[in-house]
Amino acid sequence: MIAFVALVGAAGFRATPSVMLRPLHEEFGWSLGTISAAVSVNLLLYGLTAPFAAALMERFGIRRVVVGALLLVAAGSGLTVFMQSSWQLILCWGVLVGLGTGSMALAFVATIANRWFVTHRGLVIGVLTAGGAAGNLVFLPVLATLTESQGWRTAALTVAAVALLVVPLVWWRLRDHPADLGIGALGGEYEEPRPIAPAGAARTALRALGQAARTRPFWLLAGGFAICGATTNGLVGTHFIPAAHDHGMAETTAASLLALVGLFDIAGTIISGWLTDRVDSRILLGVYYFGRGLSLLVLPSLLAATAHPSMLVFILFYGLDWVATVPPTVTLCREYFGAAGPIVFGWVFASHQFGAAAAAIAAGLVRDQLGNYTWAWYGAGALAILASLLSLMLFAGKRLRPVAPGIGLAVPVKA
Repeated sequence: MIAFVALVGAAGFRATPSVMLRPLHEEFGWSLGTISAAVSVNLLLYGLTAPFAAALMERFGIRRVVVGALLLVAAGSGLTVFMQSSWQLILCWGVLVGLGTGSMALAFVATIANRWFVTHRGLVIGVLTAGGAAGNLVFLPVLATLTESQGWRTAALTVAAVALLVVPLVWWRLRDHPADLGIGALGGEYEEPRPIAPAGAARTALRALGQAARTRPFWLLAGGFAICGATTNGLVGTHFIPAAHDHGMAETTAASLLALVGLFDIAGTIISGWLTDRVDSRILLGVYYFGRGLSLLVLPSLLAATAHPSMLVFILFYGLDWVATVPPTVTLCREYFGAAGPIVFGWVFASHQFGAAAAAIAAGLVRDQLGNYTWAWYGAGALAILASLLSLMLFAGKRLRPVAPGIGLAVPVKA
């Protein structure tokens, strides 16, 4: 439950820039491309931090890492109220908040699921991932309302205050390992906690990357997940509100629609986790990405000044698909890379954020140059269909057999 609360907060903190793009543009005169650069730095660090955070959790414990992450978020968000130049936005919201939220990213989900659960692992991943959707649902409408009525500084200070309020809860209740409570993982045997990063978190994370990068499945998973990031956090999560505003929709209405994506995402991610325990994850990824691509190709024709029924259908479908890709991707990392699965997933997730960062800044540049987002939506739709093909390519070639203990990766066997 405490992990879920932390994930809800992390998602809400990270989503805040989407309601601040236009106010910052109007107050400081910065172009959307410039502001999107800060969002891109945030997204990049959100991903790059994940594998190192996963290794740090193995070495120093989950609780300490999450507390440190919350303090970084509070500092980064709070300091934005004093900024006068765009580089300060990049430093505060890009670097500090990016590092903080990255330490509570999906590698955190993978660590919790792999450490605390043996049975129902896919369902647990789905539930915890749904925390991100819940964060959007809780924070976006509130922050949009605060930004419109009180100004963006009030919204930034609210984020800082909430991050600080979660710190004592995490320190009090979050535990590092089931053995701390004298129990075993659900469905498994009791065992003493054993860190897998004795040589240092950075070395462990880099070693896992070096071994995984020599395998074909890693690049297929990373490529697909990069496109996943580009078509969710990078494009829709960052630019849906200003794109809807371009068509005459009120920003509070657009923020409410984006929050609805979070509502449906809760259901979609939990269902995806349930399916991951029963259906081949490669098939699930292929279906998810293909459906996402088709929906993005029709989105330009749906944007209007009001939330008409066709747009609500898009929100429903896109919400169900938003991070449904996470449970099968985490499961495949565990299947291919064994005990190092959470750290390898951290690197796969880093590719997700590279894609998100590229899409965030590219879409801002498209809007600045062409005056609309149409070609950004079309390009993202085509990429999502490509991700579907990459996922199905995992069926070809060699399968890997996980090995343990330590961070040793899987070894190849015949398919």
